[in-house]
Amino acid sequence: MPPTDRFVISFAAEPPQEALAYGRWADTLREHFVLACDDIDSDGEDLGEIGEIRWFPDRTYGQRTYVPAVARTGAGYELFGYVCFSEGANGGPTDFEARADFTADTAESNPDWKLDLNEMVIGSWRGEGGERAEMTLVWGVPLIPGGELVTAELADLAVDQCQLVEQHFTLIAADNYRGDYLDVKLWGRRGEELAVESLYVEDDEDDESEEAGEQAGA
Repeated sequence: MPPTDRFVISFAAEPPQEALAYGRWADTLREHFVLACDDIDSDGEDLGEIGEIRWFPDRTYGQRTYVPAVARTGAGYELFGYVCFSEGANGGPTDFEARADFTADTAESNPDWKLDLNEMVIGSWRGEGGERAEMTLVWGVPLIPGGELVTAELADLAVDQCQLVEQHFTLIAADNYRGDYLDVKLWGRRGEELAVESLYVEDDEDDESEEAGEQAGA
């Protein structure tokens, strides 16, 4: 195989090792996630009471295991984040940490979405010439049927993948590296591409949205 001109960290995280969290383990994770939700700076917004938490496949990177989560609130917001931990000397989880944020941008208000994605940067990776990539935790669900596996691609190079677990997936991949941003792709059982969503929104799309809002408010 010839040398590659795209030297970037790939498939750095362990594949999921456990089933989706349930029972007492889910209760333990919930305690940490709820505390993180309580610390969210909502800028004065009343987020409402947290509802049922959906857990996503675990992924281990840098000797820490990340378990993402999503929950809706009574006020219609979506809370998203993760609980992470290390493996203790006895093999059990220790040194828990959790992060959470909120959004009003939900799948119900975006009928054109084919993948419902959440993301958080969990670290960085230094590449050639001091260029840095953002190691990004990405999790979500497909909104169309027929999916089997999800990949994260950077400049058309697959850098992580995850089999769907009860229609949930989690990825850990390098993003924002050398001007390239992740695409998340859903694949079918026969290897056909069913959907693709980018983590990057073009500036001109943002500008168009702002202009439309200003015109509507005029």
